[in-house]
Amino acid sequence: MPAVPRPSVLFVTDLAYEARGRRYCDEDIHLTSRLREDFDIALCHPRDAAALLDGFDAVVVRNSGPVLHYQEAYDAFRARAGELGTRVYNPLTGRGDMAGKQYLVDLSRAGYPVIPTVDRAADVGLLPRAESYVIKPKLGADSVGLRFVTTPQPGPGADGTQLIQPRIDFRYEVSFYFVDHDFQYALHAPHPERRWVLEPYPASARDLAFARSFVEWNTLDHGIQRVDACRTADGELLLVELEDLNPYLSLDRVAAPVREAFAARMTASLRDLLG
Repeated sequence: MPAVPRPSVLFVTDLAYEARGRRYCDEDIHLTSRLREDFDIALCHPRDAAALLDGFDAVVVRNSGPVLHYQEAYDAFRARAGELGTRVYNPLTGRGDMAGKQYLVDLSRAGYPVIPTVDRAADVGLLPRAESYVIKPKLGADSVGLRFVTTPQPGPGADGTQLIQPRIDFRYEVSFYFVDHDFQYALHAPHPERRWVLEPYPASARDLAFARSFVEWNTLDHGIQRVDACRTADGELLLVELEDLNPYLSLDRVAAPVREAFAARMTASLRDLLG
């Protein structure tokens, strides 16, 4: 009897992407070696993805770097995936960073526990008073274009294109990692000046309720999400970012059983996506 063909997956990653103090490629090499046990895997650069889509059952977007570095190619990828009805992981319906950072303005306005955020000069009065403020592009990533100011005013003609936030005094940053709606692990940076020196974090029930509220708000049935938050001086958590496009997972910072559990859960999620 002929063997049943295995599902084929195009894994989109930039193995040469340079990040401060981290090697993103190591994570994707590990994940693809594990996924290869269940799928036929091919890797490609994000600039090549649109041209290769129709040869695969699904496409996984992983550590492909900030979209602003290849915006035209990314737009072509999204358009081509829509034309072909390609199963994309994460699905391209994300409401977090995948769609830009407008969600921080919307969530702030709706009263969610996020860093207070506005995007227009007329709304600056809605922000709490602070010694300094952060202004960053709404379509930015990896701190590109971020600046600290004492007067929270966007540049001329910048209304609606930049985010304005008070600079928060926080104890530490913490990230919660999910596959579909299932929590996998949490990591935190106990020393704010070394934000990428991460350690395992024992998330409380209250912490997980906070993180899940944003995963549920995002309404993605499948995929990997990272909920980034900061612990304020008064002990509360505030959302910093909801990363739902290509979140770096810091798998080198968790124990081997946790890495294996994550890979197994991702495999099951991909199989479910493929039906």
